[in-house]
Amino acid sequence: MMTSRSNVPPESGTDDARSADSERAETDRKRALETARRNVSSALDRDRGSETPSLKLAKEYLSLGGQRRSMIDDNITDVRHWDKDPPEAERFWKERVETLPKDQRKQVEDFLPTINTP
Repeated sequence: MMTSRSNVPPESGTDDARSADSERAETDRKRALETARRNVSSALDRDRGSETPSLKLAKEYLSLGGQRRSMIDDNITDVRHWDKDPPEAERFWKERVETLPKDQRKQVEDFLPTINTP
């Protein structure tokens, strides 16, 4: 049996509506992550000679497929981790970022894609 998708949105409050919302949220998260990676990459290309150690660590973590996102509110940074990191990225984070002093770790976290990235 072949099903087709309707352009009519599901009725609010139904399981179909909640499923559509979560699919849309997942798509939005993936799109935001790719945008952030492109932004980091273009910033790195532009400033190749002036990379800070924090930016280098963030770039390397993201290049390994890292999925953590930063949430910055009133200059307070919190890192969210909804999707599982690949093993290499997880190991890199634990060995190279978590071991940094708090102020240096915050600098790395500030270079991660944010949850507000369009």
